[in-house]
Amino acid sequence: MIKTDALIIGAGPTGLFTAHQLKIIGLDCEIVDNLDKAGGQCIELYPDKPIYDIPAIPECTGEELTKNLLDQLKPFNINFHLGERVDELKKNEVNWEVKTNKGKTFLTPNVIIAGGVGSFEPRRFSPKECEQFEDKSIFYSIKNKKIFEGKTVSIFGGGDSALDWAVELSKNSKVNLIHRRDEFRGAQATLDKVHELQKSGKIELFTKYQLKTVKGNGTLESIDIEHENKEIKNLKSDYVLGFFGLIMQLGPIANWGLNLNKKTVEVDTEKFETNQKGIYAIGDICNYPGKLKLILSGFHEGALAARACFKLARPNEKYRFEFTTSSKTIKERLGVKSD
Repeated sequence: MIKTDALIIGAGPTGLFTAHQLKIIGLDCEIVDNLDKAGGQCIELYPDKPIYDIPAIPECTGEELTKNLLDQLKPFNINFHLGERVDELKKNEVNWEVKTNKGKTFLTPNVIIAGGVGSFEPRRFSPKECEQFEDKSIFYSIKNKKIFEGKTVSIFGGGDSALDWAVELSKNSKVNLIHRRDEFRGAQATLDKVHELQKSGKIELFTKYQLKTVKGNGTLESIDIEHENKEIKNLKSDYVLGFFGLIMQLGPIANWGLNLNKKTVEVDTEKFETNQKGIYAIGDICNYPGKLKLILSGFHEGALAARACFKLARPNEKYRFEFTTSSKTIKERLGVKSD
């Protein structure tokens, strides 16, 4: 069991900045996110799209914003639990007991939900037979590309992720690239590279095909793909990768007894606390009169929620507000030498 002053659910910009705010006031925190990397919507939906409404930063991409927020957290050595979903939450005397789908348990007086409009989950293959091979031979993201070396990999999708990985894995693997349309949505330069690799025999390209079924006895052996004219091809495959984008699910949050309103959580505007004491909601998932779904609003909400956490985490101490420009204690936490 992991004991902490606060558990943040969501490693997007709002969650990352809230972790910073918790640490500079002397509280410990852990961060859980369903995705396999930090950044939330900024990384998954628009990593290269310009953002123009971050104060004092005229323009940055989602990837650059995430990197800067992670750099800001470096002095604190915060523990990230990525690729994990919070499944259970229940009150244990004065603390909340929080369990993830990977079997981890956290004990904390404060839970901060910073999960955007829910958790991101990959769009999965529809054939029921795929379930038995998921996380073994069928994946929706890549954590270790070395497992594909010398194998036959069938990649489904028509966007940048599918094209980029087809090019990358073709260096050491036999690659089948399958898309349900003739047109691809990825960068033209990458698509040109795919066609070049197709001509050299490094990539087999199948368009207007979709996955029909997967075959194997315990271990994936082959797949059947179906053309729009109903023609079926069987392809030997050791691994299958699906890159169909993400869907946002409210998920287990719906069962936590929170005051929900159209898939958002009602909060007060003093502490951004929900109807459950010690549970806060910030960022796109929270709702209150005058709510603006902006990243800078999430930063404000996280700063107030972090300070509300102090009372429950340190009931015998009084919180004293200090400016980071003048506080010797805060400077020490940040690793900054005092004058």
